[in-house]
Amino acid sequence: MAEFDRYGEVAVIDLDAALRNTKPDGSTANTAILKKLLRLGNVRVGGGIRDTKKAKELLSLGAEKIIIGSAAFSPEPGQESDFTGVNTVFLERMVQAIGREHIIISVDARDGKIAVKGWTETTEINLIDGAKAVESYCSELLFTCVEKEGTMSGINMDMVRELRSAVSCRLVVAGGVSSLEEITSLEKEGCDVQLGMALYTGKVSLKEGFISCLNWEKVPLIPVVAQSDTGEVLMLGYANREAFEKTFDTGKLTFWSRTRNVLWTKGASSGNTLDVIRLRADCDRDTVLATVRPNGPVCHTGAWTCFSSSADRPYSLSYLSSIIAGRFANPVPGSYTATLTPERVREKIMEEAEELTEAEDKNEVIWECADLLYFVNVLMHHENVSWKDVLDELDRRHKK
Repeated sequence: MAEFDRYGEVAVIDLDAALRNTKPDGSTANTAILKKLLRLGNVRVGGGIRDTKKAKELLSLGAEKIIIGSAAFSPEPGQESDFTGVNTVFLERMVQAIGREHIIISVDARDGKIAVKGWTETTEINLIDGAKAVESYCSELLFTCVEKEGTMSGINMDMVRELRSAVSCRLVVAGGVSSLEEITSLEKEGCDVQLGMALYTGKVSLKEGFISCLNWEKVPLIPVVAQSDTGEVLMLGYANREAFEKTFDTGKLTFWSRTRNVLWTKGASSGNTLDVIRLRADCDRDTVLATVRPNGPVCHTGAWTCFSSSADRPYSLSYLSSIIAGRFANPVPGSYTATLTPERVREKIMEEAEELTEAEDKNEVIWECADLLYFVNVLMHHENVSWKDVLDELDRRHKK
């Protein structure tokens, strides 16, 4: 999952849910692992999403977007579709519940007709008509050429071009993609690509696909913005194809030095490397955002970022966690933190919480909040809980 996420968004489809192979509570054999995957990257999820409750639950668990398939074209008992065959009642309800920005509608087609129910049935809805009818309910469309899916026999480019000219939203294409040339051709048509069989069989490399889809005709060197996993903008550099290849091969952010005309892996000599989490191209494919984990100050001056003069890492709760973890991993004589057992830290949390409630002015509140957060963070360390875990839970409650 982490490897896939390095190159782009990851689509996870619960086929059991799509085929209604569900348990009485609505779950499937895949539900547990699906929930674990949703916070591990930029994930869009689909398969059997037929009501707003399930859609909201998946978003609350970390999915970025929801893929709706059959339900957009197959009304449930008691519902009616419009004259185009689209289930507008369901789609309007879904937009109101989660917003069209979180919705992808899958326009799977066999021989130019919309296919539903895990592709086991083909409707009489024309692909182009159906796509145009549902476009206003979503932020993007996912087109799968069903008869080509899994065959690696090549995409139906004529159908893709007709669909691309018919809609203006983002269009992701799947089904039959078998070569790097097809991926770049689809990119030039203004389409993104979802890979499956070609990836698993090794016919297409994610690394080559990512690099080839960058807009090299526009710029000879691609600007790369490095941003920490906590959101700090660290530096800007430039990369050619070779630099991107080395970045993916080593996991360390690598640039092309315009001054020395050589490849340059950031921190290769100082040790202050940038571990790559993921790379994302912008909408024009001429700039890349690299999310990284820094191993020390980034700027050659010794500053933490190239956009500040301070050598100090900006203080954050995550930084506090790393300091506490270091105190326990390498305790030094006199370290108070290292003496805090789980039992003792729980006692301190109760003490500090009471003192916080009794604080009488702003300065006292700040002081007591700082004490409480420190001890809470120590307890979190003992229980192997991160601030990301806590924020994910708050995000889940917000979206529930």
